[in-house]
Amino acid sequence: MEQRVVVFLLLSLAIIFGYDYLLKELGWLPPQPPDVTTTASEPAATQPTQSAPSQSVTETTTQQDSSRPPVGQPHQVPAAPAPATEDVIAVDTPLYQAKFTTRGAALTSWELTRYRSGTPERQAVQLVRQGGGFAGPLTIVAADTAVSKELGTGLYSVEKDFSTLDRPHSVGHVTFRYANAATGLSIEKQLTFHADSYLVDVAVTTKGIEGAVRASLGTNFGIVEWGDGLIGLIGSASLVDGKVEKETPDTEAERAGSVQWAALQDKYFLSVLIPKQGSAVIVKKEGDKLVSAGVRMPVSASGSTLDFRLYAGPKEYDTLRDLQIGLEDTIDFGWFIFGSWSVVKAVAKPIFYVLRFLNDYTHNYGITIVLLTVAIKMLFVPLQFKSYKSMKQMQVIQPKVLAIQEKYKDDRDRLNKELIKLYRDHKVNPVGGCLPMVLQMPVFVALFNILYMTIDLRQAPFMLWITDLSVQDPYYVLPLIMGATMVIQQKITPTTMDPAQAKIMLILPVFMTFLFVNFPAGLVLYWLTNNVLTIGQQIVTDRYIFKRRPVLAGAGESA
Repeated sequence: MEQRVVVFLLLSLAIIFGYDYLLKELGWLPPQPPDVTTTASEPAATQPTQSAPSQSVTETTTQQDSSRPPVGQPHQVPAAPAPATEDVIAVDTPLYQAKFTTRGAALTSWELTRYRSGTPERQAVQLVRQGGGFAGPLTIVAADTAVSKELGTGLYSVEKDFSTLDRPHSVGHVTFRYANAATGLSIEKQLTFHADSYLVDVAVTTKGIEGAVRASLGTNFGIVEWGDGLIGLIGSASLVDGKVEKETPDTEAERAGSVQWAALQDKYFLSVLIPKQGSAVIVKKEGDKLVSAGVRMPVSASGSTLDFRLYAGPKEYDTLRDLQIGLEDTIDFGWFIFGSWSVVKAVAKPIFYVLRFLNDYTHNYGITIVLLTVAIKMLFVPLQFKSYKSMKQMQVIQPKVLAIQEKYKDDRDRLNKELIKLYRDHKVNPVGGCLPMVLQMPVFVALFNILYMTIDLRQAPFMLWITDLSVQDPYYVLPLIMGATMVIQQKITPTTMDPAQAKIMLILPVFMTFLFVNFPAGLVLYWLTNNVLTIGQQIVTDRYIFKRRPVLAGAGESA
C-alpha cells in the first residue's frame, strides 16, 4: 500500500512539472515576462516586459522611429493582450532615473542623479510627489469620467528597446499600449528618452475618444520644496498666447489659447509639458501647497496622434534658454517686493554672467561671491564717497540746523526758508546721502536675487564648515560676524541723530542678524563682505581724505 502511494506521488510530481516544460518545448506556452528588477548589467533581450506574443521588441531606434506615422496623422494601435499583473518599468540615464507603472502608464518616480536633497541621508532629488492618492504625471484624462477611469486604472502592455541609456546608446523608446475591443477604446504612448537631456518626446495615439483629452503633469511634479521664500512664485506657470502667467489659482483656472508650455515649479526645479497643439492650460489647487496642471488637446473618435515634450529637471539657465521657448524666465531675476521689475532683471542678468565667468577661474562660488562684491564695491566708490561726504557735511552743520529749528519752531514757512538758505550757503544737499544709495538699490536687489534663486549655488561649497552656499550656516558663524560688522559700521557712520535715537538704531543690527540666520550662506557672505568693505572705505576716507581736506572749513566753503 505504501509503495503505491510513493509511486502515485512521483507520477503526480512528474506530470505537474513536466507538463509546463513539454508545452514550452513544443512552443505552445508563451514565455514568462522577465523580472521587473532586472539590472542595467543584464542583456537588453531580457528587458522588454508584457509585450504581445506575436510582436517582437524593437532592437534599434531606427526601426522604432520608422513605425511612427507623420506628425498629426493617427495610426491604428496594435491589439495587445491585457497583462495579468502590474509591473514597474525603469529608465536609467546619466541625468535621472525614472520609473513607470503599467497601471495607467503613469510616471511614479523621477530622481535626479546629479542633485541631492538637503536631508542628512543626501538622497537623490525626487521630482514626483510620493503618496497622497493623486493621479501620476503623464496620465491622460478624458472628458468622460468612465473613460478617464479606464485609462488611468487599466493595465498596459509594454515594449522597451534598451536597458540603460548612455553615450553608445543615446536614444531609447518605451511604448505603452492599451485596448478594449468591447468599447473600441485604444491608446498608445510612445516615450523617447535621450541620454544627455532632461527632455522626453511623447507621442500619444488615441481611438474611441471624442472631443479633447488632457495630458496631466500630476500634482506637485517638479516641486521639491514649496517653501515660503522671499523671492519668486512657487506652483504653476504657463506661457499662453505669448504671455507668462505664474499665479496659482485658489480653486481651478483655465487659460485658453495657443499653449507654448505649462509647468509646475519651485525655486530650483520644474516639470514642463510642451505641446504642439495645446488649446488650454488647466491648473487646479488640490490642497494646501498642492497644485496640479495639464494641457488640453483636441482628439477625434476615429483616431488622433498628439505630440508633446516633457522637461523634468533643474532650473539650469543655459539648459532652459537653449530650448528657446522662454523657460529661462521661470528663474525670476527681477523679483522685488511681491512683483517682477524689468529694471532689476536688466541689471541681474549681466551680473549673473559675470558671476559664472569668475567662477570658471576660481571654481569656488564662495571666493567668486567675494570677488564679485569687491568689483561692485569699486564700481560704486564715487557714489558712496558722495553719500558719505554729504552725511559728514550734514553732521558738521547739525548744530546750526538745530538752532534754526528751535528759533523758528512756531513759523513753519520761515523755518523752511532759513534751512534752505543754510544748505545753500554751505553747499550741502540734505538728500545727498540717500540718493546714491537709491541708485545702487537695483544692483543690490539683483545680486540678492541671483544668490537666492540660481541653482548654481546649490550644493556649492565654500570652505571649512560651509559645504553648501544655498542653505543657512549650520553654526550661525557668518550671521553673527555680519551682525558685528553692522554695529561697527553704524558706529563710524556720520549721523545727525541725537544719542538716544542712535541707541535705538542699534536694534537694527540685532534684527538683521536674526533675519539673516535663516538666509542662505551665500547671501550672508555677500552682505558680510560688503559690510567689511564699507567699513574699510569709511576708515580710509576719514583718516586719509577728510583729514587732509576738511569737509567744511566754514560758511560758504566746501570740500
